Amino acid sequence: MIPSPCCGKSMSVIGTRNRKSRERSGETKLYNIRRMRCDQCGRIHHELPDFLVPYKRYEAECIESVLTNPSTHDVPADESTLFRWFEWFNHFVDYWANCLISIVLRTKQVKVPLNLTSANSETALHRIGRLVGNASRWLQRIVRPIVNINLWLHTRSAFLSGDS
Repeated sequence: MIPSPCCGKSMSVIGTRNRKSRERSGETKLYNIRRMRCDQCGRIHHELPDFLVPYKRYEAECIESVLTNPSTHDVPADESTLFRWFEWFNHFVDYWANCLISIVLRTKQVKVPLNLTSANSETALHRIGRLVGNASRWLQRIVRPIVNINLWLHTRSAFLSGDS
């Protein structure tokens, strides 16, 4: 049984869909993603592998590389894409940190240091690193738990007009 992120009940596979993603080499890969419906509430979820970030077209490794090493990365993306990744990260980093702290407290894993939630002079990357570590795949360690408990916020309709 695969638990639903929205209510924890079981889900049933209802099909698949294709999902494109761009690798660090610039090559586009096509993945077949399972679509599942929650047996309780009927909501549809997509089972993404860890290396994909919801609503992003580049693999997590690419985004992480740019955020970690803005001047020395080797990701073949245009400047406007890189700018949007930084804006996206800076917009959501405090929300993600609070989600991760909430998950730790809910699951009674460890005590959260009080100074972790306070505003200080650290960069957003340092603050989030204190929660998930700064070793490679830190972005995946942010995304997976937040998605799995249905707290991931999307921005895919951010550029739609009010008339749509």
